[in-house]
Amino acid sequence: MSQKMLQFVNTERDMPQKRLSTERKEDFLEIYGDYIDRKAKEQASRCSQCGVPFCQNHCPLENNIPDWLKLTAEGRIEEAYAASAATNNMPEICGRICPQDRLCEGSCVIEQSGHGTVTIGSIERYLSDTAWKEGWVKPIIPQKEYALSVGIIGAGPAGLAAAEELRNKGWQVTVYDRHDRAGGLLIYGIPNFKLDKKIVQRRTKRLEDSGINFVLNCDVGADITFDKLREKHQAVLIATGVYKARDLQCPGANAEGVTPALPFLINSNKRGLGDKIKSETAEGKNVVVIGGGDTAMDCVRTAVRQGAKSVTCLYRRDQTNMPGSRRETANAKEEGVDFRYLANPKAIYDSKGKVSSVLANNMRIGQKDQSGRNSVEAIKDSSFDVPADLVIKALGFNPESMKGLVDEIAVTRWGTLKVNPVTFETNLPNVFAAGDITRGASLVVWAIREGRDAAEHIHKNLKSQMINDEKIAAE
Repeated sequence: MSQKMLQFVNTERDMPQKRLSTERKEDFLEIYGDYIDRKAKEQASRCSQCGVPFCQNHCPLENNIPDWLKLTAEGRIEEAYAASAATNNMPEICGRICPQDRLCEGSCVIEQSGHGTVTIGSIERYLSDTAWKEGWVKPIIPQKEYALSVGIIGAGPAGLAAAEELRNKGWQVTVYDRHDRAGGLLIYGIPNFKLDKKIVQRRTKRLEDSGINFVLNCDVGADITFDKLREKHQAVLIATGVYKARDLQCPGANAEGVTPALPFLINSNKRGLGDKIKSETAEGKNVVVIGGGDTAMDCVRTAVRQGAKSVTCLYRRDQTNMPGSRRETANAKEEGVDFRYLANPKAIYDSKGKVSSVLANNMRIGQKDQSGRNSVEAIKDSSFDVPADLVIKALGFNPESMKGLVDEIAVTRWGTLKVNPVTFETNLPNVFAAGDITRGASLVVWAIREGRDAAEHIHKNLKSQMINDEKIAAE
């Protein structure tokens, strides 16, 4: 084993420099700096090169993390990037937005031994950013071109990953999306301070330069029928994601000033992209965000940057049970967000038709429910008021109805599309689905994984169609 590794006993964990909270909350720029070359090599050398790499096992993409850490430590940066990109279509994006503390870094062996995890995400970002800077990332040139085509509905991470994999194999690919820009939640849902939109646009331009056709401002089911899409393409992949917000179940939930998280984030991102948006911002308002996941953290931190008077996050469980990234929660606290744990909305009051406050109950942790999570119950006579001019619902997402898009497709009892768990094929022949629309609201890294896996099975399906067509022609 190279003597460059196993340096965790001599070298402390060192994250890239983070901008001061007083500075970063004034803008939407990314908050973490970049590693310089020497620092990336130093931090990569802390890897223990485990015989059983738990970091890789806990990565949904099963990235070859120990391999590219070793290559980085040895200064073989281009090879390290190639190893990183071999299993991940968007390593620079995952390096920025993946909750590494819950995935690869959280399961790092040296983290468990008390030495502090290898900074996997930051090194992944360094490798990809260096690759783009050095011109190592090229458009796809398939070894062989095939005439058969695939239509992909949805230009989010699952759709983009599948498009890249299929184009790499030589198939003709068209991606349809109802928005005016490709990227899905990467472009409109995740704030700039976590993911600069130029990073996403750079990726989608590479796909365009690779021969992938994007049809934007196209709402499949309205602007073009699903049947027409099936006539045009030999296979169709549905990767629309889930966008229907879960609602509050309390009086006043529909009062003016109560908004779902996604429209709030989309409007903010559109402003950052230069679009003129008429909707109100959080400026000068008392903002209450209800929820404890990553979307809630995006909302509270966006509200801070928009100049909110105060920002309060209400979460019905305790901090230990919060589903969001610990790192994102810590960043929000540094930026001045007030967290009220074990607090659940009881009613939303309005004054003259507009939100004025949120009445919340104090909660206590109860027994575990069927999902394995601790239930919560209200404490009698414990309610309290939180001033609010804007209430943002960040309670998660459900699938939108498929009716109007494709009526005959099978769905689960949760409203997600029912697919073969191995092949990702729906009950309709040559129609596949992947990402959040099949698994429910989840992480970007899982969407990429499912997009890649679905593409592999679509590839096999198209090859079978070609063989059958050749047999028929021979007869």
